[in-house]
Amino acid sequence: MMKKILLLLLCVLLLIPIAGCAEKPAVKDTVEGNMRTYYEMTDGTWMCDGHTYQYRLEIGGRMPNAAKDSVFTYLSNIEEISFQQAYMAAGVSSSSEDYFLPEEAVLVDMN
Repeated sequence: MMKKILLLLLCVLLLIPIAGCAEKPAVKDTVEGNMRTYYEMTDGTWMCDGHTYQYRLEIGGRMPNAAKDSVFTYLSNIEEISFQQAYMAAGVSSSSEDYFLPEEAVLVDMN
């Protein structure tokens, strides 16, 4: 009887998922942006400076009075960033309200 109880207890313990044992994503690729190095993860997210981002956005357009188009690459937890937001947050604006918090978005490349 005791063997059956111990066996049943062992089976129950094996079926209960252990918290914290979920596999963490690994680095799939390292990208050297001209602003920052960042990482594509195996779960489809992106990492930079200890923050995880859901999206990698390439935002193109022409800044006022510019001779050619620019492309800003952001890692972001914001699904869409307008071109105006992208270039203002890239260092053009003098207002801190135009910049992203590190957990929102980070500029990793600009051309």
